[in-house]
Amino acid sequence: MIPPKKNSRRKILIPWKALLSLILLGLASSPSVAAPDLSADNVLRAHLWHDLIKKSPSERPTIGLVLSAGGTRASSHIGVISTLQEAGFPIDVVAGTSMGAIIGSLYAAGKPPETLRKLSLSMTAKTSTNFGPLSLLEYILYQKFFSSEKIGKFLQLELGNRRFEDLPKPFACVAMDINSGEAIIFREGHVAPAVRASANLPGIFEPVKYRHRYLVDGAIVDYVPVDAARLLGAKWVLASVTQDDYTRAKPNNVLSSLQQIIDIRGALILNAQKKSANFVIEPPVGHVPSAGGTSLYATPTPWIIDRGSLAASRALKKAEESYILFSMPSFARSQLPKSKGRPQ
Repeated sequence: MIPPKKNSRRKILIPWKALLSLILLGLASSPSVAAPDLSADNVLRAHLWHDLIKKSPSERPTIGLVLSAGGTRASSHIGVISTLQEAGFPIDVVAGTSMGAIIGSLYAAGKPPETLRKLSLSMTAKTSTNFGPLSLLEYILYQKFFSSEKIGKFLQLELGNRRFEDLPKPFACVAMDINSGEAIIFREGHVAPAVRASANLPGIFEPVKYRHRYLVDGAIVDYVPVDAARLLGAKWVLASVTQDDYTRAKPNNVLSSLQQIIDIRGALILNAQKKSANFVIEPPVGHVPSAGGTSLYATPTPWIIDRGSLAASRALKKAEESYILFSMPSFARSQLPKSKGRPQ
């Protein structure tokens, strides 16, 4: 008698290409999963993008992320950052103004998006000055400015004594010299006091004395600091812009009136600045007031941050295409065989 084989089943070998086809066919036929885009354009874009981002920053055009001013609206920058990071979109340098400078400095210091989200949602309790009746009366009668010291303490707590040169990502922020109206771009020295100056609301907070200058909010002169990112070496700039729809706003106190003046002033220079960027993402938060009630910044709700995530997700492929097209001349040169020098 012939003993039975321990395993009489024959192994069926399926070629990997056939297996891939079956998987794709299953995805395409599934009602709950969107079919992947296998068009020639999309496949080529994905291939070029993959080749570009695996290069070191020195081998491709430097990417700069610019974060606009905007008070509470600017918390949507966190959503933009989160989406870009999840997608593997490289950010080499960062620049920001006002609230964009606060978020940008923390991101450049290595804070992950989830930490930025938590800090943003608790920022009012830690950093804002409340404008109650007594303090406003003192402000009016004694012409005494409030202090942005709380913002400084918050930044000092989160950034320590770090200098711009010590940050994992190169960073710059902008403030305005109130005596000359000059835009001051900071990219060296201690980070915390420079960022405090960049977010120092004029007319409310006492100007910050720093390096023999008296400084206030940089949004008045540089709402979207593309030029600051260029100074850091950015060749291709993505700007996250949270412009106010000030035509719908109805200021009801001193703080909101001053903030609206800054937003209107920013709008006058905004179009030129957006044109100087290579790509712009604009989260739909124009109806959100910069300040809330009697606080410097209203505590942002999660949906404001999520608006930034959604806007970045929708713009992601176009942003990749823009960077690919910008990079093509240098990318093509890198693919050419190196010519051998003639013998001496």
